[in-house]
Amino acid sequence: MDVKDYYKILGVEKSSTAEQIKKAYRKLAVKYHPDKNQGDKSAEDKFKEINEAYEVLSDPEKRKKYDQFGENYKYYEQHGGRPEDFDWSQYGGAGGGGGHSYSYSGNMEDMFGGEGNFSDFFEQLFGSRFSGGGRRQQQPSRGRDVQATMEVSLEDAYNGGTRQVEVNGSRLNLKLKPGLYEGQVIRLKGKGSPGRKAGENGDLLITIQLAPHPGYELKGQDLYADVAVPLYTAVLGGKITVPTPGSALNMNIPAGTDSGKVFRLKGKGMPAYDNKGTAGDLYIKSVIHIPTNLSDKEKELFQQLSQLNGNSHA
Repeated sequence: MDVKDYYKILGVEKSSTAEQIKKAYRKLAVKYHPDKNQGDKSAEDKFKEINEAYEVLSDPEKRKKYDQFGENYKYYEQHGGRPEDFDWSQYGGAGGGGGHSYSYSGNMEDMFGGEGNFSDFFEQLFGSRFSGGGRRQQQPSRGRDVQATMEVSLEDAYNGGTRQVEVNGSRLNLKLKPGLYEGQVIRLKGKGSPGRKAGENGDLLITIQLAPHPGYELKGQDLYADVAVPLYTAVLGGKITVPTPGSALNMNIPAGTDSGKVFRLKGKGMPAYDNKGTAGDLYIKSVIHIPTNLSDKEKELFQQLSQLNGNSHA
């Protein structure tokens, strides 16, 4: 019976740091996760194996005793010792149960589950997950993450606010920060599927979708809008009120502004989600509004203006 090399299973060196071990584990866990390998028994076995390895190597005390046990056992076996004669008592009491020790006599394969499954030994060595009768109990397992989509108006994305969502029959108030963007994922920890056997709950992952807006176009953090400018203001100059997803703005229009002219209002676009105090720009394109339903006097005045400019109208 060979002792499993947990370092080899995770593809790390024995001198690896805890962070390096965690990184290697996460990469393998994603690759061999049952959700990505449905029906693949070898992937399922590999997933269990890397979880077993990480369970030991991620715990400083377990890792220390694993290193000690592995070296001693290999040395003992390589020099002609029988597995069933190995002195296990020196490794007992690691489960924090008041210094209890374990001894074993008999067939080594029974202790290791008949298939060289090393985890059964460690559950006894570290004093975990066994009932008084020696039966292996089901391990706690984390609940699955739940995916959801939320459509958010441009105004809510711009200003932030509170939205109410229903999760597993319960209503939650979700606080939205200003600057939400298309495709953003908001994680609500512990709001996914419940875990089993006291395992932690999964998370709720909400993907943001921005609803189309009739008056604005969003490009990155910049907003674009067409704004009607009265003919008299375009000719003589003056102020207009510009609506935004936030509060309305007063804007100066220079005399002689032509239709299609674009004005840039710096910092008045979409706020940056992760950088408070910064925002994109707001681009305003002027659309000259021609007056209709003119009175006789107004028509007369326009005719006079036309004649002054060398134009004549019947």
